[in-house]
Amino acid sequence: MPVDAIVIETLAPEAASNAIPALVEILRDSVANGASVGFMAWNTPEDYRGFWTGVIDEVGAGRTVLLIARLAGEIVGTAQLQLIGKPNQPHRAEIAKVLVHSSARRQGLGEKLMRAAEDAAHNAGRTLLVLDTDEAGAARRLYGRLGWTEVGTIPRFALMPDGRDCGSTFFYKTIG
Repeated sequence: MPVDAIVIETLAPEAASNAIPALVEILRDSVANGASVGFMAWNTPEDYRGFWTGVIDEVGAGRTVLLIARLAGEIVGTAQLQLIGKPNQPHRAEIAKVLVHSSARRQGLGEKLMRAAEDAAHNAGRTLLVLDTDEAGAARRLYGRLGWTEVGTIPRFALMPDGRDCGSTFFYKTIG
């Protein structure tokens, strides 16, 4: 499918609430396919639903920007821009949970989500972005290709869904 068939949207709380079933499925699929995204293989759809409900609360409070990617009208990807609220960090934001359903990978959705997150950060007056990712994951190559600077890897930072150790590689990017 052509890249221009991908539509990126920013969701307000009500629209995000309506998107919970699709977001739960994207998270479930990511964990089932081995992504280290904060959940384990034993987590349930209710756990994922609770996670997304918390994200929607953060969207409503103005602390998170929730992005989705649609392909042929279906929600198949998501990313979050978490606006740091500390008094000494009004210039910073973190990108989190960049997830693309396995059925829609390798079509440019991750890149479009990242570019939209960077644009949202710029529009929010943020000039320094940070993120972390699984040291062995494909996303690491994407971030490098998009001009992010790799800082380093912390071994055993998290666990993979099956319980194996997972190092996390940290990146930053200056924008604006």
